[in-house]
Order: sequence, then structure tokens, then C-alpha cells
Amino acid sequence: MPATNNRSAGGVSSASTEPPVDRRVVIVALGVSAALPTKSWVSPLVAPVSKTFRTLRHTTHYLETGAIDGPLMLFLHGWPEQGIIWRAQMTAFAAKGWRCIAPDMRGYGGSSIPADPAAYAHAEVVADMVELHDHLGGKPAVWVGHDWGSVLVGAFAAHEPQRVKRAVLISVPYFPTANALPTLVPLVDRTIYPAEVYPDGQWDYYRWYTTNFKTAVADLDADKASSLASIYRRGDPAMLGKPAANAKVTSKGGRFGAVHRAPPTQPDPALWPAEDFAALAGSFERNGFRGPCSWYLNDDANIAYMRRSPDGARLSMPVLFVNGDWDQMNSIIGNRYGGPMRAACADLTVTRLRGAHWLPLERKAELAGAIAEWIHAKQL
Repeated sequence: MPATNNRSAGGVSSASTEPPVDRRVVIVALGVSAALPTKSWVSPLVAPVSKTFRTLRHTTHYLETGAIDGPLMLFLHGWPEQGIIWRAQMTAFAAKGWRCIAPDMRGYGGSSIPADPAAYAHAEVVADMVELHDHLGGKPAVWVGHDWGSVLVGAFAAHEPQRVKRAVLISVPYFPTANALPTLVPLVDRTIYPAEVYPDGQWDYYRWYTTNFKTAVADLDADKASSLASIYRRGDPAMLGKPAANAKVTSKGGRFGAVHRAPPTQPDPALWPAEDFAALAGSFERNGFRGPCSWYLNDDANIAYMRRSPDGARLSMPVLFVNGDWDQMNSIIGNRYGGPMRAACADLTVTRLRGAHWLPLERKAELAGAIAEWIHAKQL
């Protein structure tokens, strides 16, 4: 039986190859870069270094900070995020001697943005991460993911278990049959989402992408900065047990209803540092939402891919799931969403944080602390 533990818990340079640096930390601060001898120490003021890795099939832009020879930790972001969302956690682990890497996933930032929606299937993204991992040395690593990044860490661990020392899944639980509508909809809590009113439950917005993709993207692109600011909001525990706004997208004719654009919205400074939100918004101004939203269009391919996983997509390595207790979409508390993950993980720990979906931003220090505590408990 899987072992499940539960506890509660409250500038820039570019390079395509790694420099031959021995026991050094690359530091970028106040726009000046330098390599300083150290004993795996990193200043809390350190900014991540921007790097680019290219192969014949894909370009990955990633951020790096920490000890060059430290244990490897990779952070995979979700929708509609970017590698910089992990700044707080990267800083925390770099200070402990880790080598921290946060790529812009396919469709985001400085990474490749294919035109074909099929290019965003999980098999393609896992291949991106295999190439990046080889480039970084290929040693087994701790892989951390949030939202679609959590889904990718799970798929990566299922198909490439020899590369994963530990897996950390944040907000979105692992589904061995793939995070896809045929998996999600049967698990909907019908006491909150009666089938006659909400046939797809909180996953109505997901269905909207599959049926009205051009409209969905156009609505988000109409005012990209306000779209992002309206998406990144803190959770409200008073909303638990009530239908999520994402359950009403089809009935409204789109995320923003008849106006088909986000209302003017300022970013929440408690979530995003001003310079990081500006960088995120600037990237979306250049690239738009088409690539990120294409991740929702590959259910059949992703289901087939998970069926090809060794050992029936069971995960044998230690897995940490971090639940946002105020997350109307993905919380596994008081419903059936965590069942498939519990059955598929041989060594699962569940940690609960008092936040909603955007835990890397809502609970910056608490999230880093929860991961660090678990790593220590697992003697890594």
C-alpha cells in the first residue's frame, strides 16, 4: 500500500553551454555579474542568471542560480506563468547550496513557441526536459512543478524515473491516466456542481478551450496585462464549497463575458514583485496566449502517452504534494481528486498550506519551507 503522510504548514547574461567553473556560484546583482569563490553560499540579493539552450528541435530559455556543483533542483511552471515565478523558492534553495534551474516551458518567454497545437503534447515537453537535463549533466534531480508544471513533473517521473530523485507536485495532483477532461470530469463534486447546471464542473473553462479556442485566446490577448493581473488573485476561504468562476465560462460566452476582454486590473503587489510582473507582462505582450493555451488541446495524445508509461505510470520515488486548502479548482481535501495520486504513488506525503492556487506567489516562504522540511525528512 502507498505510504501517505499528512501534515499542515501554515542583469542578465545568456549562454548556450556551461562554463568550466569549479566550486563557484554565479552571482548577478544590481546588473553586474561575477563568479565568486564560495562554500555553497548565495546572497539573498542574488538575481537568477538568464541562459538559453538550443537543440535542433527546441530552444529552452532558463534561469539559474546557486552552487554550480550543488545538488540539482528544477522548477517547472504552469499556466500562465514563466520561470521567474519561482524567484522566492530558487533564492531560498540556492542559499542552502542547491543548483536551481527554472525553464520557460514550451510556448512561454524565451523558449520555442510552435504554431501547431499538437506540439504542446506532453511527450514533446518531456523531451524538452530530457534534453535540458542532459545539458545540465543528467544527474538525478529534485523536480518541482506547479499547475501544468506539476502535471509535467508527474509525466516526466513516470517516463524517466531514473532522472528523478524526488518529485514535488504543487496545487495539481498526479493523475496516472493524464490530467485530461476524461479523467477530471468524472471526479467532479456534484454537491457543488450539479450535472444539469455544470456538466463539466469547474473544468468548464478547460472545455471552452477545446470548443472555442480562437475566441478564448483573443479574449485574453485583448488586454494581456489586465488578463494576467485578473488571473493572479489571492484565495478567499469564504468561497470554498461554492462554484468557481471557471465553471461559468461557457454560460457567459467566454472568460470575460460579452465584453471579451479583461477589465482594467492592476497586479496584486503581495503576489508579484513589480519588476517580475513587468517582465511577465512584457513577455505575453510579445508572444500572446496562443502557445500557453495550446497545452489544453492534447487530451487524446496525453492519455495515450501516459498509457505508454512503464509500470502502469506508478511513481516509485518519494513524492510530495502541496495542497492549497483554499483552491476551488484543485484542492484534494474533502473530494475524490487525490484518489488516483494516492493509488499511484508508493511513497506520498501531502502537505497543506493556507492558500489558493498560486502557492509559489501566495505562500512564498512557507512553500520553500515545506519543500525543505520534506527533503530533510527524506534524507536528501
